[in-house]
Amino acid sequence: MIVSLAWLVMLPLTFSLVYLGTELAFGLRPLPDEGWTGFDRPRRIAILIPAHNESGGITETVSALKVTAPTAEILVVADNCDDDTAELARQAGATVAVRDDPDRRGKGFALAFGRDVLEQAPPEAVIIIDADCRLAHGSAERLALRTLVHGRPVQASNLLTSDQASPLVAVSNFAMLVKNLVRARGLKRLGGGAMLFGTGMAFCWPLFARLPLATGDAVEDLSLGLWLARQGVPVDLDDRAQVTSSAAPIDSSRAQRSRWEHGFLRTAATKGLPLLLEGLVKPSRNLTTLGAHLLVPPLALLMLLSGTGLAIAAAVGFSTGHWIPLTVGGSAFAFSGVMLLVSWWYYGRAVLPFADLLRIPLYIIWKIPIYIGFFTRNQKDWNRTQR
Repeated sequence: MIVSLAWLVMLPLTFSLVYLGTELAFGLRPLPDEGWTGFDRPRRIAILIPAHNESGGITETVSALKVTAPTAEILVVADNCDDDTAELARQAGATVAVRDDPDRRGKGFALAFGRDVLEQAPPEAVIIIDADCRLAHGSAERLALRTLVHGRPVQASNLLTSDQASPLVAVSNFAMLVKNLVRARGLKRLGGGAMLFGTGMAFCWPLFARLPLATGDAVEDLSLGLWLARQGVPVDLDDRAQVTSSAAPIDSSRAQRSRWEHGFLRTAATKGLPLLLEGLVKPSRNLTTLGAHLLVPPLALLMLLSGTGLAIAAAVGFSTGHWIPLTVGGSAFAFSGVMLLVSWWYYGRAVLPFADLLRIPLYIIWKIPIYIGFFTRNQKDWNRTQR
């Protein structure tokens, strides 16, 4: 009985650890850079920015986009704002649409409102950028051209930046890099489709026009990517296009992280295994890998659960002499740990200095209240992170 309990704990953790390590292994190399000949450059690109009380940074965002994407039309949706976001965005040179509907709050509603505005003179491609993000030079054209060529959504790499990050912020930035670059590449190679990250997403207009945007889902990007996968439309990834945002101080980011991680856990709990099984039955490589991806908890939570599971398996081994659960789980943990270290060596040393690696346990401890909050005060609101 006690040995069965050890297997019950270790088998799902082993699956998550092995799949994580596999994604990382397949994501270490950059994706091939596609070159296109015979295709005209997009004549009209729209950058859609949903903004809720972003007066502190909307001017800089619009100004930066006018430099890095000079040919694009910039549309800011000032959604249920009680500050001067709309006026500042207009002064910076953006087209502004004001939405006031307090009963229907959420980024999805803002995007649907922006689409209605764009529908009056539809662009060829739409790129969604969060109000605190920066798009690298040339990325808008890359994303727009790629979505027009393939007819699929295209996701840019989405990373955090900081000049003098505290150790915990540095750990957080590295975790974001692992998720939104290395694992995203691995997922694309394994299944043919990536995830959407909510910003740096490009759509050709015919596809954008039929997306189910008007929802209050707190993780609308995640849900949208899964909806597309079920429609047989995999998400493309251009890891050379880049969207960045400044990392928030660690204490200011708890609400934002709670919203995303609670939303991810809700989605994973209800859709992860069914999506995996659906992909195996169809069969669909994209659905199978997306389902497996959802069954890998956020890194800090996975490390916390793995440490607990290994401790349980070790206790079972000492009490019964059955060491196989510990051996299997420990091997999976070592595999994923090695691949995380390799990913850090390839890409993370500039983000997370070696000395700060020792702070990873503190970062995991800092996140424990977020995971407890999943059961006590589940975060669903569209909120703004103070940066």
